[in-house]
Amino acid sequence: MRKSELVLLAGALFAGATQAQVYGLGKPGSPAAIAAWNIDVAPDGTGLPPGSGSVAAGQAVYAAQCAACHGAKGEGKPADALVGGLGTLATGKPVKTIGSFWPYATTVFDFIRRAMPYQAPQSLSADEVYAATAYLLHLNGIVPADAVLDATSLPQVRMPNRDGFVADARPDTASRPCLQCR
Repeated sequence: MRKSELVLLAGALFAGATQAQVYGLGKPGSPAAIAAWNIDVAPDGTGLPPGSGSVAAGQAVYAAQCAACHGAKGEGKPADALVGGLGTLATGKPVKTIGSFWPYATTVFDFIRRAMPYQAPQSLSADEVYAATAYLLHLNGIVPADAVLDATSLPQVRMPNRDGFVADARPDTASRPCLQCR
């Protein structure tokens, strides 16, 4: 059998194997169910939910939900520090915090919303996440004490390390493409 015939045969077999099979398990996701899982927030703010939070409200959220792991003022211990580190990224011991490392304020919101608090991720309301984000940005000297963040104002916050990342055009794998795909 020639190589081209073998490739056609393999393609036909794979095409048949990929047809939908009915096992009676699960059900198609409804648009509402899919939307409930789609909680990511892009750097430009796409995906931010309605709501708002102030620095003052964030101080209370932080004390109740974050301080046990990150310290009373974000200094760390036992978990990572969230405050400080400015000017350390180019040193032998960089301190990567919200204020020194993170390029977008929306990423701070996204991380808190999805992964914090550690013992109960996704348990905070949108208002609580906006408030905690505002408080942490204030502790890092990025927003003033009277700041109130929402879906409009949060993407406008300019982080100190916003221009500290560069796009890497290298391929993401070292493997060779299969079947001459390029």
